[in-house]
Amino acid sequence: MKAGTRSPPKRKGLGPERREEILDAALRLFSQYGLYGVSTRQIASAVGISQPTLYAYFPSKHDLAAALHERAFAGLHARLVASLALPRTRDGFRVALRHYVDFGLDNPDAYRLAFMLEGPLGRTPRADDLAIPPEAHATFGVLRIWIDELHANGSASSDDPERLAQSLWAALHGLVALLLARPEFPWVEREALIQGHIDLLLDAAVTGKHRGA
Repeated sequence: MKAGTRSPPKRKGLGPERREEILDAALRLFSQYGLYGVSTRQIASAVGISQPTLYAYFPSKHDLAAALHERAFAGLHARLVASLALPRTRDGFRVALRHYVDFGLDNPDAYRLAFMLEGPLGRTPRADDLAIPPEAHATFGVLRIWIDELHANGSASSDDPERLAQSLWAALHGLVALLLARPEFPWVEREALIQGHIDLLLDAAVTGKHRGA
């Protein structure tokens, strides 16, 4: 190469950062317009890449939705796993339940995609074709770890850990879903509502002799 000659610019190859940019743009657009209302061309344009480049990462819009589904559960799982470092007490379990609520409220679009597919994010012919990702089972598994250990030391209120864990998940989801779906409702002060809801769940899940632990 002659002195002073500029090297041609390097083309960006496939990489995790670009993949995340595509997912972020897709989530924003899906949340605003629904899956039916967004094309892969629009997503590519929002990222500043060509449609063929997008297809190198995600062959279809369904693949994009599935990847977002998995990413949402992975984020929630990471939040809950952090609670496993805590003592298996009522206060430790309180932190675990609060991690769930905080993830949903901090990441409303991701949470809706993972759990509330009846909204605009779910308007796709293949919505029911989205298999439950391993991260979803792993997320529920963290709740089971808490319940199983409480059950083992005699502090769980039910002899059916699976039913208790599923009931807790349903109750946590109900709170998050209502706060996201109906923000206009005249809720009481949010922090008081969340803490009170978690207290009710703890009272139902933990036997009396361990409630002060």
